[in-house]
Amino acid sequence: MQEINLTTKIAVYPLEECSEVEKKLIDRAKQATLGSYAPYSNFRVGAAVLLENGEIIAGNNQENAAYPSGLCAERTTVFFAHAAYPDQKIIAIAVAAWSNGTFTSNAITPCGGCRQVLLESENRFQSPMRVLMYGEEGVYVVDSVKQLLPLSFGDEMLKS
Repeated sequence: MQEINLTTKIAVYPLEECSEVEKKLIDRAKQATLGSYAPYSNFRVGAAVLLENGEIIAGNNQENAAYPSGLCAERTTVFFAHAAYPDQKIIAIAVAAWSNGTFTSNAITPCGGCRQVLLESENRFQSPMRVLMYGEEGVYVVDSVKQLLPLSFGDEMLKS
């Protein structure tokens, strides 16, 4: 038997130690939670992406009574950004969540489906996307989506 060990390096910063650009991106993600449509879960998620041209695009989760028909904040944001700016790569994404009257104390991480979509964007532009996951107790940061989705499925799998 062969064994593979995978490790992920996640930097954890207090918000104050983030760069001004990162703080602005996190703030936009936090603001985006306010527009979330989450009447069923009451778990409001906001995301904001920084595009190569300096634009910041924000979005939020949109629920539906037919649960599979809703969409996470990360996908809403990425799909809108690529629809509005198809030639612009995403440099970074920030994610924040609001629940029970406050932002979550622990960093909020993208779900598996969103990680796959973020990875597709990263691969599309052949450029790493920094991921900032906000929590009141600290911001988790990875330099590439690949760190969040090891052994990922990509277009190279379809070619074999």
